Amino acid sequence: MKVIQSLIVAAAVALPALSFAQSNPPVTRAEVRAQLVELQKAGYNPASDQTQYPNNIQAAQARVNAEKGISAYGVSTDGASVSGARSADTDVIGLGPVFARP
Repeated sequence: MKVIQSLIVAAAVALPALSFAQSNPPVTRAEVRAQLVELQKAGYNPASDQTQYPNNIQAAQARVNAEKGISAYGVSTDGASVSGARSADTDVIGLGPVFARP
């Protein structure tokens, strides 16, 4: 009886560990390099990105996604829907001189 209880407890403890398996394959070095080149073509410069890191890379990623037709919710199915208005400030913060704006 104790052996059966031990097996049930062990199975209950091990079950959550099996549910966290990743379904995505790992990204290769070549894929990461291609993504970085894509971001650099969209205007991202990692060498000058020390003060506004998250904003700059997110803006470059948004431009890459816009070129590919990908929104925050996935690929656009019809390409005809638009919501909101375009931001008046399209400059990427940090790509110009640090003290260029007052």
